[in-house]
Amino acid sequence: MAHKIKFGTDGWRAIIAEEFTVENVARVAYATAQWLKQSNWTKRIALGHDCRFAGELFAETVAKVLLHEGIDVKMSRGFVSTPMISLAANQLDCGLGVILTASHNPPSYNGYKLKACYGGPLTPEKVQEIEDIIPESVPFDYAKVDLKDYEISGELEIVDFETRYVKHIEANFDLDAIRNSGLNLVYDAMYGAGQNVIRRILPEVALLHCEHNPSFMGQAPEPIQKNLQELEAYIKSKGNIHCALATDGDADRIGLYNGKGEFVDSHHIILLLMHYLVKYKHQTGKVVTAFSTTPRVGVMAKHYNLDFEVVKIGFKYIAGIMVDEDVLIGGEESGGIAVKGHIPERDGIWMGLIIWEFMAKSGKTLDELIAEVYEIVGAFKFERNDLHLSEALKNKAVEKCQNNAFTHFGKYTVREVGTIDGWKFFFDDDRWLMIRASGTEPVLRTYAEAPTLEEAREILAITEQMIRN
Repeated sequence: MAHKIKFGTDGWRAIIAEEFTVENVARVAYATAQWLKQSNWTKRIALGHDCRFAGELFAETVAKVLLHEGIDVKMSRGFVSTPMISLAANQLDCGLGVILTASHNPPSYNGYKLKACYGGPLTPEKVQEIEDIIPESVPFDYAKVDLKDYEISGELEIVDFETRYVKHIEANFDLDAIRNSGLNLVYDAMYGAGQNVIRRILPEVALLHCEHNPSFMGQAPEPIQKNLQELEAYIKSKGNIHCALATDGDADRIGLYNGKGEFVDSHHIILLLMHYLVKYKHQTGKVVTAFSTTPRVGVMAKHYNLDFEVVKIGFKYIAGIMVDEDVLIGGEESGGIAVKGHIPERDGIWMGLIIWEFMAKSGKTLDELIAEVYEIVGAFKFERNDLHLSEALKNKAVEKCQNNAFTHFGKYTVREVGTIDGWKFFFDDDRWLMIRASGTEPVLRTYAEAPTLEEAREILAITEQMIRN
C-alpha cells in the first residue's frame, strides 16, 4: 500500500529519498492535475524548485505528469523562490503555482507547496480536495514523457521567473533612495533561493551565504537568531553596519538585525511595517495576524483606527482574508509577512526592502524607528523555544493544556487563556506565554513576551521545566 501523503500547515514536506521520492511527488502532481481539470481555473501551472537536493529532478517529474494530463506548464530553469512562483501564477494567468521546497526545514527535507491564481497559498479547503484524490500510483509511465516534445509544441514554456520578480521590485521601490542613503547593509540568503535578487538590485550590499549549497552547511535555513550566528558576528566585527536582512530557504520568511548585531523579531517588523505604511505612506486597510503574534499589533491597529483580526497559524488563513478583503498587512510570528500592493504571499526580500526604504527615506536608524513604535505600543521583548520532545511528553503537555491544568507557571498566574490555535496564557497586560504543537515538525513550540528579554527567557525556562517533569 502506498504511503499516505498529508499536507501540513504549509504544504507537504518529507525527508528526501524516504517519503519524498519521485514516485510520491508524481502522485501529488497527478492529483494536482486532476483537481485543476475539474475546476474552472486556467489549465496552466507555474512550476519551480528551490535550492534543495534533486530540485530539478522533482520539478521535471511534476512537469511530465502535468503535461501528460493536459496541463500547460510554465517552468523555470534553475532555482527560484516561493514569492517568484506566486507572482508568476498571478501575472501569467495560471490556475495554480507549484514550488518544490521545504522552506525553512532542515536540508534533508523537501516539499510541495500549492499556490493559487491570485498569487498566494491555495486555501486549506482546496488543498484538502487535492490531498483527498492522491492516487496509490500514477496510471502511466511518466518517466517516458519527453519534455522536449512539449517545449516544441508550446505546452511547456521556460520562463525566467527571477527576472520577472526583479522587475516587479524595481517598479515598486525607490531603490535609488536606498542606494544613495549611505546605509551599510548586509543580506544573508542562508544559501536559499533569494540569493541572486539583492546582488541584482543593490549590488553594493554585502552578501553572506549567497552561493548554491543544497546542504545549507548542515543548518536549517530558518532566519532565527540561533541560526544566524555568522551574520551576527559579521555585523559586530564590522562595527559600521546599519541593518542586516536574512531570508529562509525559499525566501518567503524574514530575519532582521540592527546595527549593534541584535536580532529584531517578526513582531517588531510587523509593527515597523504598519507604522511606515500608515503614518508615512498614508495607506489604510485591515490588519491580520496569526495567533502567536504579539497583541501589541492590535494596540497599534487601534491607534491608527484600523480593523484587526487574529487567525489560526498558517499563512494560508491570512492569505484567504487578503484575497477577499482590503488588507494592509498580514503577518506571522515565524517571519512570514505580506502587505498591500504586492501579492497575498509571504515575501522576506520584499519586507526587508520596505524596512530599508523606511530607513533611507526617514534618515533614521532602525533603533530610532523602533523607538517610534514603542511610543505607541510600549517596549517589549519576545522569545521562542522549540522543545524537541518524545511523543509521550508532547502529548502529555497538550493534554494538560486541553484540561486547563496550567493555572500557574512558577510565579506567573494565568489570568486568561486564548485557544484560537494552541494555548495562549495571559499573565497580565505585559506578559504572556503560548504553547502549541507544530503542524510541520515533531516539536512543541513555546513562546513568551515580557518587558525584558531576561524575563521572557525566564518564563520559557519555567515552562520547559514544567513540561519535561
